[in-house]
Amino acid sequence: MPHLTIEYSDQLTGFDAAAALLKFNRVLVASGEFEELDIKSRAIAFSSYLIGTQTHGRAFVHVKLALLSGRSAVIKQQLSEQLLQALQQASAWPPAIQVQLCVELIEIEPAFYCKIAITN
Repeated sequence: MPHLTIEYSDQLTGFDAAAALLKFNRVLVASGEFEELDIKSRAIAFSSYLIGTQTHGRAFVHVKLALLSGRSAVIKQQLSEQLLQALQQASAWPPAIQVQLCVELIEIEPAFYCKIAITN
């Protein structure tokens, strides 16, 4: 834990998802809230999406951070803000497209989360 997922419009061809994942993982490690080895991140590009009712000229990047519950509201707000700041700096956003950048924190109840690490 945590799990970080980037969902984004595939029309953002200048967005380097792999570099963004590394940037976000570093933000999470620097927060002091997570061990480096525990962070799992991934990115998913969407070719089918709609923002509002327009079929062109809009794009999005949505970062979801799922973490075990129990952190204070202040810590969760700090994590959200730090990730949003990193997201704003993650790319040269295209000037002809309105890009919506979002960060969402999702809490998972520890009683319902199971994990095992297999080392051979």
